[in-house]
Amino acid sequence: MGRPDTPDRFFRGDVELGEGLFPGQAMHARKKGDRRYERLRARLMESEFALEVETQFGALDRLKPAGGRLPLGPYLEALWHRRHFIWRDVKSRVRTSNANERLGSLWLVLKPLLDAAFYGLIFGLVLNAGRGTENFVAFILIGIFMFQLTNAAISQSSGVIRHQRALIRAFSFPRAAIPVSLVIRQLLEAAPGFAVMLVLIWAIPPHEQPTLLWLLFPVLLAIQSLLNLGIALGLARFGHAVPDLGQFVSFVGRILLYASGVIFPIDRFVNHPMAHFIVELNPIYQFIDSYRMILMQGTFPPPERWMTLLAWSLGTLLVGFLVFWLKEESYGRE
Repeated sequence: MGRPDTPDRFFRGDVELGEGLFPGQAMHARKKGDRRYERLRARLMESEFALEVETQFGALDRLKPAGGRLPLGPYLEALWHRRHFIWRDVKSRVRTSNANERLGSLWLVLKPLLDAAFYGLIFGLVLNAGRGTENFVAFILIGIFMFQLTNAAISQSSGVIRHQRALIRAFSFPRAAIPVSLVIRQLLEAAPGFAVMLVLIWAIPPHEQPTLLWLLFPVLLAIQSLLNLGIALGLARFGHAVPDLGQFVSFVGRILLYASGVIFPIDRFVNHPMAHFIVELNPIYQFIDSYRMILMQGTFPPPERWMTLLAWSLGTLLVGFLVFWLKEESYGRE
C-alpha cells in the first residue's frame, strides 16, 4: 500500500513478510551505510526466502508495507468497501452494550433522564436558574440529551485505537473504520433517548406541540453527527499518541457542559460581550440552541446559523480525517 518499497524496509519491521527474519539484529542496523546493515541486506537478497518471495510475488522491490497508508482516494474507497464490516461491528456492540446490567439497554434512556432530573432539580428549583424560561423542563431535556451525544464522542474516542489494538493487528482494513463505527454506534444507542425526549416535551406541561419544523430534527442530528465524527477522528489520532489525553478530555467535557447553555440560559449568566461572543461561537451551543428553536419556539433557525453549523461540521470532519489518515501506518505498531 502506498509507494513501492525496497527491501530496505525489511529491516525496519514494516513489511509483514520480512518481520522476524533476523531477530534482534535489524534494530541495530537501520542506518544505510552501516556495514552490518549491508551484510544483513545482502544475506536477505541471497536467501531462499528471497527466492520464494520473488517466485510467488515477483521482484522484491514491488513489495509494499503491510498496514501502510493508502493514498487518500483509494483509502476512502477502501473505507466504503468496509461499510458492511462497520455495520456488523456497530450492531454487535449495540446489542451487547449494558448487557451485564439488569436493566440492560434501558440505561441508554435512564442515564440522560436521571442527569436531566438532577440538573433540573439543582438549577431549576434550588438555584432558580430557569426563571423566565417558559418551559424549563423542555429546555433542560433538549440540552442534556443533545449535549451528551457530542460529549460521548469527546470522552470515548481518545482511547478507541488503543482499545482496538488486537483487531488492528489481526486484520488489514482502513483504521478510520474504528472511529466511524464508534460514532454510528453512539448515534444508534442515543436514538431511543431522542424518541423519549420528544414524547416528554410534548407530554409534560407546558406542552410543546409538534409542528412541521420538528421534521428538521433529523437534519440537525445528521449535521451534528458529522461534527462528532470529525472530533472522534482527531481525538482518536492524538489519544493514540498521548494516552493521558483521556484524562484531559473528561475535564473539557465538564467545561463544555457549562459553556454550551445546556442547563441554564447563557444570556442570564454571561454578561460580558467578549465572553458572550466566545460562547456563541461554540458549535455545541449553536446546535442546542437550534434544537430549542425548532422544538420549543417553533421557529426556523436563520440561514446564517445553518451555514455556520455546516462549516463547523464539515471543517472539523475534514481536519479530523486528514489528521487521522496521515498517521495511518502508526496505529497498532507500538
